[in-house]
Amino acid sequence: MGGTEEAPNGSMAPIGREIMGPTNPMVTPLLTDLYQYTMAYAYWKTGKHLDRAVFDLYFRKNPFGGEYTVFAGLEECIHFVANFKLTDDEISFLRSAMPTCEEGFFEYLKGVTCSDVEVYAIPEGSVVFPKVPLIRVEGPVAVVQLLETPFVNLVNYASLVTTNAARHRYVSGQNKVLLEFGLRRAQGPDGGISASKYCYIGGFDATSNVLAGKLFGIPLRGTHSHAFVSSYMSADEIPDKTLKSRDGSRNCDDFFSLAQSWLKKVQSVSSLNGLFGETNQSELAAFTSYALAFPNNFLALVDTYDVMRSGLPNFCAVALALNSLGYKASGIRLDSGDLAYLSIEARKIFNLIEKEFRVAGFGKMVITASNDLNEETIDALNKQGHEVDAFGIGTYLVTCYSQAALGCVFKLVEIKDQPRIKLSEDVTKVSIPCKKRIFRLYGKEGYPLVDLMTGEDESMPKEGERILCRHPFIESKRAYVVAQRVEELLKCYWPGRSNEPREELPSLNKIRSRCIKQLEQMRQDHMRRLNPTPYKVSVSAKLYDFIHYLWLNEAPVGELQ
Repeated sequence: MGGTEEAPNGSMAPIGREIMGPTNPMVTPLLTDLYQYTMAYAYWKTGKHLDRAVFDLYFRKNPFGGEYTVFAGLEECIHFVANFKLTDDEISFLRSAMPTCEEGFFEYLKGVTCSDVEVYAIPEGSVVFPKVPLIRVEGPVAVVQLLETPFVNLVNYASLVTTNAARHRYVSGQNKVLLEFGLRRAQGPDGGISASKYCYIGGFDATSNVLAGKLFGIPLRGTHSHAFVSSYMSADEIPDKTLKSRDGSRNCDDFFSLAQSWLKKVQSVSSLNGLFGETNQSELAAFTSYALAFPNNFLALVDTYDVMRSGLPNFCAVALALNSLGYKASGIRLDSGDLAYLSIEARKIFNLIEKEFRVAGFGKMVITASNDLNEETIDALNKQGHEVDAFGIGTYLVTCYSQAALGCVFKLVEIKDQPRIKLSEDVTKVSIPCKKRIFRLYGKEGYPLVDLMTGEDESMPKEGERILCRHPFIESKRAYVVAQRVEELLKCYWPGRSNEPREELPSLNKIRSRCIKQLEQMRQDHMRRLNPTPYKVSVSAKLYDFIHYLWLNEAPVGELQ
């Protein structure tokens, strides 16, 4: 562990599994499907294992009923490639799992690395679309085949949950704070860590996941639970109730009594129309205890007993007591009930108290809502009207409840410089053959118009040029596009033995910034939740002709008798 060594391609790479990224410490060459090794053996046995092959990783349909996807997981794929090396123990296990294979195959596996593999990809955090290769992998067919399952695994969930996070950000609006609270509901520890990382990329502001905060530098946020409130039965459980003022000039010997006195003042405010009666004093004791622990960041969960009759008045009392000592409370969290109504009523009360007691900024207390939120409930809240400033979202976010998987595939498109095609009666499953270049064409308003795939030997489309863009499979779907800007999407992230310049892997914050910027560039009709406009993915006229020529050559001709 630790240190560096020279990688086979001459770059400096950290030694040990840690280069694979802290979210996936168990991703080794054995984390794959058995058939990858059985195919590798068959390739090796026929001497075909060194044939140069090209594979595309892509997906066929956008998730969640939408018309866009955010690409994520690339960094971990590159980390996996950089550290791809079977240990003696792993080879011993394969020998026991494949007892009929010749010993020479296992000797071959001992020397397998990704030194002769090239990886090209769209930058992580980009908005992407069906059929467009997210990653292109070139190298000896047996080795590249061994990368299939790990790559699909690393990209599938990462892109799905990043897209889910981006959709939640879109429906919430840019001015709301989004908090990822999903660790306890995620699919295991690795799922929880990955979710925190990729939700942050997708536009969330913070996480409750402490380990994710440590590993990735994601801001942490959290309050307390209902158990904390209900654990207190009286103020007698707080042995030391003293609190020094923020400027240190005076001491409050009994902060609980100070909060009680403020509670009486709040209860006597005529403009509240007698709304506040007797409150739960054990809840007041719990709030007092938490405020003594965090006087500079007091945020209370107010729905343990009754939001309007107890939680809110008790919070206001403690917040006013803190204010009298120079501190400023942060706000409240609502975790049940009618969130729209309760947030509106809470805001009214905060504004009344600001006016009644002349406490500047009290009306702007942060109101956080949680309780099994998802896209639909947030959209409904927006339509009803609410005063929520921050949403804490967990289960529906990290489990991608409305769609189980993105459905990435890894298809052979060329071997020994010969294009290959996968045919199907379902046209959506027909692959687009050969090594390709991918271009994004932008219109005069700055929005992307179309993603265009061309053959590798075709020249780059020019700005201002009239370009014929064709649907890969439907002859009548075609259009001329005059691009104001052209962006080539595939970059080299692992050059192998080639002389291609290697793109640096960006930091998490740079990936996040790219995601946010890319989403802002999209036309709103592509982004909307209901009936979004499909984004156009096309091929050049030359590639279109070649696809159909190869299709006719490879498809068997039927015979009627």
